[in-house]
Amino acid sequence: MTGINFKRKIDELWKNLSNDIDTVLRNKSEVLSYAEEILMLTDTAIRKLKIYVQEYQFKDWSEEIEFFKVTKPKFVSVYIYYSKLLAIESSKPYADPLVLKNYYETERANLIYFYQEHKEFISYYKRKATYLDKKYFVKLKFDFKLKLSPELYSYDESFSTSHDHTVSQILANDRLDLYLTTKINSDYVVDHLVFQHSPLEWTAPKVALIELLYALYLTKCFDAGKAEPSDIFRWAETALNINLGNYHKTLNEIKLRKTDRTKFLKLIQQNLEQYLDYSDE
Repeated sequence: MTGINFKRKIDELWKNLSNDIDTVLRNKSEVLSYAEEILMLTDTAIRKLKIYVQEYQFKDWSEEIEFFKVTKPKFVSVYIYYSKLLAIESSKPYADPLVLKNYYETERANLIYFYQEHKEFISYYKRKATYLDKKYFVKLKFDFKLKLSPELYSYDESFSTSHDHTVSQILANDRLDLYLTTKINSDYVVDHLVFQHSPLEWTAPKVALIELLYALYLTKCFDAGKAEPSDIFRWAETALNINLGNYHKTLNEIKLRKTDRTKFLKLIQQNLEQYLDYSDE
């Protein structure tokens, strides 16, 4: 398998998984139901990813580091997130709001413990440092002077490095922290419910809204860039009482435009600049 084919297969695998997860979340609103289905989908995708790696020889250390520092954790973090979400929601007590709030606060305290336990590596990772990447993200390059995961020896040596799983946990826990914070913050829940009943109506073309939302996603405007496109599009559909349909297909159609692929964004910029130029006259 060539490097180009390897990357193409992985990109296609991630795209298909993202689309499948989005479909599940659109059709199911009950956490226990959609979390279980997403776990099965993600497990299948990770198994395929493992086969791709076994069939491919990394051309150099930088390519191997990229895979274990960025690509694999992207997949595994989805599995960890929904696994933890399922565990939390299936074990929560049927109790009054205060007891539930305390329950979610305890779960969030477990995340804080994780952050404290791995604070040095988390700092290294989030600063986008690279000077230890060969020790962290290359197979069979363990440095016993570094803090290693206690589960290290249960890992598949052909599909793991000393710290790729820790990166997956960081990504999953960051996402879970947002979920738990929402559950804990009752004021946010009230505001959210009021917001859902907003009388505002989107009257421009749907394709314009899709263009705008995806631009905001790429610019990391939601949750410090941690929000998934599916989260953003579901939020917009709920807030504006609109069905955006298969937005993945619409995005591909935007890509195929021969001219003015971002015509709505250009129109917004043009209108704002005109207003700024002439509003004081």
